[in-house]
Amino acid sequence: MPNRRKDARGLRRLWRDYSLSIVVGLLFVTSFILHGLFGWWQYVADQMQNGSDPTFWGPDGYVIYFGEWTFQNWQSEFLEVLLLIVLTASLIHKGSHESKDGEEEIKARLGRIEERLEQLTDKGS
Repeated sequence: MPNRRKDARGLRRLWRDYSLSIVVGLLFVTSFILHGLFGWWQYVADQMQNGSDPTFWGPDGYVIYFGEWTFQNWQSEFLEVLLLIVLTASLIHKGSHESKDGEEEIKARLGRIEERLEQLTDKGS
């Protein structure tokens, strides 16, 4: 019985610490499976319409079409993410946590606070 409690606590901690990654991972796996399933149905319909037999493997098989559709989509997604990362690192959007102005503002504020503290300690001496 103590092992079950320990396992339950471990799972709760895992969920608490990584729930975003778990949910995004599950959404990815679910969408990937659905993409494969709906793509297969479309592929079969297209092959039947053209009078061909649908095959899974081979040069005209579903795997080739699935790979092309998937990587074509991923290519645009990765390009978008790369663009966002580069632009976020180099451009400013005031108040955004990702924008570089936040760090510069914090340093400036800390500098002003340090100056004020020095002035107060000098007056107190």
